[in-house]
Parts: sequence; C-alpha cells; structure tokens
Amino acid sequence: MDDQRLEREDRSAMTAVDVTKLAVALPPAWVALLRDWDRSLRAGNYPATTRYNYLLAAAQLGRYLSDPQSATNDGSCTDPSTVTKQQVEDFQAWMIVTRSASTALNKHKALQQFFRWLLDEDEIAQDPMVRVRQPKTARKLVPVIGDQETRQVLRTCSAKQFIDLRDEAIIRMLSNTGARLSEIANLGVEDVDLDTDVVHIHGKGAKDRRVRLGPKTGRAVSRYVRARARRKGADLPELWLAERGGVPLAANGVKIMLRRRGQRAGVANLHAHRWRHTYAHEWKLAGGDTGDLMLLLGWASDDMPRHYGASAAAERAQVVQARMRIGERV
Repeated sequence: MDDQRLEREDRSAMTAVDVTKLAVALPPAWVALLRDWDRSLRAGNYPATTRYNYLLAAAQLGRYLSDPQSATNDGSCTDPSTVTKQQVEDFQAWMIVTRSASTALNKHKALQQFFRWLLDEDEIAQDPMVRVRQPKTARKLVPVIGDQETRQVLRTCSAKQFIDLRDEAIIRMLSNTGARLSEIANLGVEDVDLDTDVVHIHGKGAKDRRVRLGPKTGRAVSRYVRARARRKGADLPELWLAERGGVPLAANGVKIMLRRRGQRAGVANLHAHRWRHTYAHEWKLAGGDTGDLMLLLGWASDDMPRHYGASAAAERAQVVQARMRIGERV
C-alpha cells in the first residue's frame, strides 16, 4: 500500500473510514486493535477525517515496525503492545526524512491518541509516547492576499458559464467568510439561507457556526443556485456540482480549481487558506475583537489569532503606531 498516495486522498469528502483498506499488509494484532480503536472513535463522535488521520498514522507505524526492510529495525514488532519509545522515535525520524517535520508532528499527535487508548484498554502497561519529544517545525508565514489579487482571480470568472458562476460563488465565499476550504467545499444546499444571506458552516470538531454573507457574495451564490437548478444533479444535497456528470464537486476539486484560476490570473500560490489569513489580518487591522474573530473563524485555541495574519503583523503595528502618534504630540 502506498502510504503517500493515501495521504494525498481527498479525506475531507469521506463519510466512512475503511479500516480494512488502511490495514493492508499489517500483522493481525495491529488490524484487530485498529478496528477496535475506530469503533471507540466512532462512539466518541470523532469526524471521519480525524479518524482517518489517526488510523493512518497508527497503520503507518505498524507497517514500518513490522517491515524487515526498514533500516532501523528488524521487522519483529508485530503487536502494538510491544512498541518501545526507541521504535517510535525511529519512526518519527523516518517520517521527517521521507515526508517532512510537519507531517511527523501530525503523526506524533495521532500516535499519542492511539497509545492513550491502548493504555485505557489495558493493552499496554506503559505509554511509549510519554517521553518522545514532538518534532520541532518552523512556522511558515502564509502571505495575505490583497484586494487587487482577488479581483484578478474573480475576473477569470467573467464568462458567466455555469462553471464561472460556481467558481465565483466559491471564491467570494472563501474571501467573505474566512472559512476553511473543507467547510466551504462540504456545504449542503440546506446550509445556505438566501432569504437572510446566512450560511451554516460545519466546522472542525463538530463546531457549527452561522456566518452572514455580504451583498456581493450573496448575489454570487444566488446566481449560482439559479443556474444549479437547471443542471443534472440538481436534486443532490451537496451545494457545489462538478462541471459534468451531475456529481458533487469534492474538496480536492475546489483546491484544483483555485490553483487553475490563480495561474490564469497570474496570482502565484493561490489557495483557500490565504483568504483565511487575510480575513484575520483585516479584522485585526480594523480593531475587531479577538473573541468575536475566534467565533467567526471557528477557533477554540487562543494561539490561532496570533498565528493567522502573522505575515502582515508589521503592517498592523505601523498603522497603530501612526494612529497613536507616540512622541509626536509634543
């Protein structure tokens, strides 16, 4: 099984986790425990995407430790209950080399959950993750996207064919709400109230929120909905339809669409998260309340407002400095 291919799949569109598929080439003890862990995660109402990521990390560890071709072990670890701290560290170092430090960090967090569950189930007497350090990662600054760049992208949707109406509605919604790509991509028809121009967003961790659309965004969504009603697949519950075939447009399709629109508009490295960072930056620049921003963007951690829009922090500081006129009032 190609683990890297699995990681590239459109997990946000998944409604179920196929443990059998993830457990290919794993020893029986690993397969049985992954199946039972998934049952426990489902009972805890964990989203399918989270369950997939957790189970994938454990399956990757199991394949690594049971593979005699792995450079740092003899492939003799066929039972999760025998995993040692050294083996986890070897796997983590391998992930850093073959993937990236950020990927290794994600695996680390998922494996913490796995071994805590094994401890709760009395499958292990000691958690091997307790003294395993998290890999250090450099926090990348995501550049905000200016109004002119957004205009350039929207101009590529000026033909007003079905695909143009759909893409303009998606782009305006991303820009206007600051929502995550998965949140916008997974909207249903029933999530949009065009009488009040309010969208019901299903966020991470089953945290739902309602966000009001601006007039331009509401108009763009309304135009798309009218065109959608005449398309094959109009009876589907998903809001966004693919150009052909009457099937939903998956999150990966939205990602590809944005990349293509960006290339056509001459806007480099266009992706949905840039608008999310821009939303946070402009909110702070206008003096908006941090608590309100957390509610609007679906954040639970106080660290998120500091991270988002960080690439433009100097600009905000200069605006405040000019407004305060420190040293200039005398």
